[in-house]
Parts: sequence; C-alpha cells; structure tokens
Amino acid sequence: MTERPAQRTPNRQLAALIAEAGFSNAGLARRVDQLGLEHGLDLRYDKTSVTRWLRGQQPRGTTPALIAEVFTRRLGRRLTAQDLGLDACAPVYAGLEFAATPEEAVDIVSGLWRKDSGSHAELRKIAFTPAGLVVPSRDWLIGRADDRVGRAEPANRVPPQGRPAVPRQRGQAERGPGQKVTGGDISALRSVGELFRTLDNAYGGGHARQALVRYLEHETEPMLRGTYGEQTGRRLFAAAADLTRLAGWTSYDIAAHGLAQRYFVQALRLSQAAGDRAYGSYVLMTMSRQAVYLGHGREAVQLARVAQQGVGTSAPPVVQALLHSVEARAHGVLGEVRACTSALVRAERALEAARAGDEVPYWARFFDEAQLADEFGHAHRDLQQFRAAAQHAERSLQLRAPAFARSRLFCRVVLASARLGLGELDQACVLGAEAAGQAVEMRSVRAVEYVRDFERRLEPYKDAAPVRGYRDKVAAYG
Repeated sequence: MTERPAQRTPNRQLAALIAEAGFSNAGLARRVDQLGLEHGLDLRYDKTSVTRWLRGQQPRGTTPALIAEVFTRRLGRRLTAQDLGLDACAPVYAGLEFAATPEEAVDIVSGLWRKDSGSHAELRKIAFTPAGLVVPSRDWLIGRADDRVGRAEPANRVPPQGRPAVPRQRGQAERGPGQKVTGGDISALRSVGELFRTLDNAYGGGHARQALVRYLEHETEPMLRGTYGEQTGRRLFAAAADLTRLAGWTSYDIAAHGLAQRYFVQALRLSQAAGDRAYGSYVLMTMSRQAVYLGHGREAVQLARVAQQGVGTSAPPVVQALLHSVEARAHGVLGEVRACTSALVRAERALEAARAGDEVPYWARFFDEAQLADEFGHAHRDLQQFRAAAQHAERSLQLRAPAFARSRLFCRVVLASARLGLGELDQACVLGAEAAGQAVEMRSVRAVEYVRDFERRLEPYKDAAPVRGYRDKVAAYG
C-alpha cells in the first residue's frame, strides 16, 4: 500500500479515538483488514501502518472510510473519516450501516442486491457479526420517520447514456430510474412478496432466493430511484423493506448468516423511511430469531426488548404476543427459566386478548395458536422441560396448516427431541426419520441443521436398535 507523504503534524484526533476505543496499533490494523475482507479487499495493514497514520500520513483509496467504520462499530456512534483526522473519500458500505438519509439507504441496499444477484459467492460467506447489531438497533429506537421521501422528476432529465428519449405508447410503463411509480407498481411488489413467502414456507429459502434478489435489483431498485410523492413513497419503502427482509430471511435459511444480517439491517432502515414503526419491530424480531439460532442469546434478548420499546403498548394483541414469544425464545436459549416462563405467559395472555375483527398487520397474521404452541415447544425443549415441550409441539402439529411445511418439520424435530428426553427412543427415532425425509425435499440448511441437532442428541444411544433403524432409513433418503 503506497501512502501520501507525511503531514507536518501528528494526527491527534486518531490518537484520541484509538485510546477511547482501547485499540492497540496492531488491533486496529487487524480490524481494518478484517473489514476489508467483507468488501473483498486484501489490505494487509499492520501496526507499522497505524504508526504512520498517527504521524500524519494519509491512507489511500477507501481505507479512511473503512477505518471510520471500525471505530463506528466499536464506539457505537457514527464517525466519518474527517472525525479521525483523515481525508474524506467515497463511502464504502459493508451493509451494516444505518443510513443517514433515504437516498443513502437506497444506495446501500441496492449495492447489496447487485452484488448478491451476481456470482459473488464470497458475499454469502460473510460471517455474522454480533457487534454489528448495536448501532442499527439503537439508531432505529431513537430515530423517527424521515421528513421527506418523495422524489420529483427533474425538470430537464437527460435520458441514460445520452440516448434520445423514446416516446411511450399509451399504457406502456417507462423502465429504469426516473419512472413514475404508481399504486399498481406497489401492489405488484406486495404480490411478489406473498409469492416468494409461500415458496419459502413450503420449499425452503434456497428454492427461489436468487430470483427474489434479481427481482429486487431489476424491478425494485428502479422504482426507488424513480419519481413519486410522499404517500406513494412511504408505501414504496414499506414494500421494499418487506422484500428486503424476505431476502434476508431466505439467506438466513441457507446459512448465509452475514448476508442475512445485512439485509435485515437495511430492511430496518427502509421501514423507518416508510414511517412503519411496527414493521421495524418485526424486522428486529427477525434479527432476534437469527441471534437465537446462532446461540447469541444475550443479543437476542436485547433485540427483542428494543422491538418492544420501539412499538410501545399500542400494538395489536397479536403483535404483542409475537414480541413476547420472541423474547421468551431468547431467554430459553440462555437457560433463564424464570424470564422465559414470564415472557411465555405474557405472550399467551396477549394472544388470548385478541378478538376477531382486530386490525392485524399482514406480517403478523401467521401468529396464531399453532405458532404460539410452536414457540412454547421450542422454549421448553431449550429449558429441557421435555414433557411440556412434547405437549406443545404435538398441539402445534395438530393445528398447523400443511402449507407451512418447514415450520412443521422444525416442530417435528422438537417433538422428537422431547420424546428422546423423556426416554421414548422408538418414538423419537420415528419422528426424527420423518423429519429427515422431509428435509431432503427442501432447500433449507436450517432444516438439515435441525435434523443434525437431533442426531447429536442420539449419540449416547448409537448402538440401540431404534437408532440403527433410524440411520438405515436416513441413508435410504440419500
């Protein structure tokens, strides 16, 4: 890395921030290198590089923006290159930023879509970063809807690449940035979301994920860069937030956890532009679920509580039930029996308070008695309360519609694990084999991981006849 000649004065701003963050020179260099890898950059800075920066040398290219992001993550407040005494440069987005403006939010998320829709396999290998949850959730909690999101068409808009404008035929929609967004466009986005949600529930996130990302890139981005008034703009950002959260959810299901985390953060920011506080809480709940799955229980509890604080007590009972159940799952994975039980009771009471005719957001309508029983089953399994786990899992399977095939598979594995915990080895193996057969038919890494978790629980009984029979059945599926 070639750097500019040294300035005459040391960089005291950078020195003060290094001291505040508690970094060593080597530690800062290592973090910059790691962040660079998230962008596909092989930087190879070391403690000597940091010493040169402190003496006043300026790192070239995008490095100042990367250094600023390292400090932003560490200190929990937004910092720029200038705040560090470094030269400004074009921003470099890792996808975990909570954008300052709707325009920046569109830039960040569209960059993710474009990278993900191509052959950037490394993007799907990015690691999940627990520290990357702090700033976005805090900024959402203390933030408010953007004052303006509407975009007016420039008076003298120049056609792309200098080409002359081609007159449109009547009824023909203009394509590309600058198009006027209509209510029909937004209805189409909503319909596409329902389609991909149905496919995800039935066949797993890997089934049509790439098609969803390409749709976001080729259809949604031009709309966001088009022209629209305030009301239409809010609805457009809401629909984009929903599709982006779904892209994250399907990425999570194929174990692209770092990519999923980035989609969730950007969905959270888009929901703020939409002025939809309740949907933002739903995105945070989704982030909490991912943290639970990855074993980050403390972060999961925090996300669930931020979601509750952000939406307040005015949310419909079904949403309140969903909020409390998500917190319960986080306490369950931590083994916190009292806190978990308390959250489950709150969830149950909230759902009981729901009445037919209540206005429930479309994204919360899945939360019914079957889903609550599923949450109870998972939580009791994590607390090793196997009899209660089995009772709730059985109830969920009785009530759950076949269209929710992946959820039914998860619940069947929970039931199998509960039966195993109760010493009912034969029944546990039958249920586990059924789930393993279903997992083969899905493109869901989570489904496979659920089955593998059950198989790890079988290890102490590996020589028993039911377990040998289970292994034979699973081998036949391959």
